[in-house]
Amino acid sequence: MNAGLSFLAPPPGLEPHTRFALREIAGASGLYALQASDDAAIRMFVLDAAVYLPEYAPTLSDEQCEALDVRSPEEVLLLVVATTDDSGTTVNLMAPVVVNTGTGVAAQLILESDDWPLRHTLTSRTA
Repeated sequence: MNAGLSFLAPPPGLEPHTRFALREIAGASGLYALQASDDAAIRMFVLDAAVYLPEYAPTLSDEQCEALDVRSPEEVLLLVVATTDDSGTTVNLMAPVVVNTGTGVAAQLILESDDWPLRHTLTSRTA
């Protein structure tokens, strides 16, 4: 999937950008580059949670769903931000990027519950 996304607010640390291209990384199913539409140097890597973390099922508030105009789970693409360093790869499960697949409207949401960690280490079992 390659798509244009319009964020409701700039993702944290990427201000003032709200328009991004979501581009598949060839040869890595479920791995994407999220790149600012007006500045190719600004990008981050995100993973499709359904591919890499099938057990990840955060609850979105009614307000969050309303803001994204999401009415059912089938309308959602759930992405997690990936960070790689010398110790491995972690993903942020506390603040997923939620995309309305019908409209391309997106938001990086901070979940209201603390059931999910800010840094979850990916292992060969979860990847």
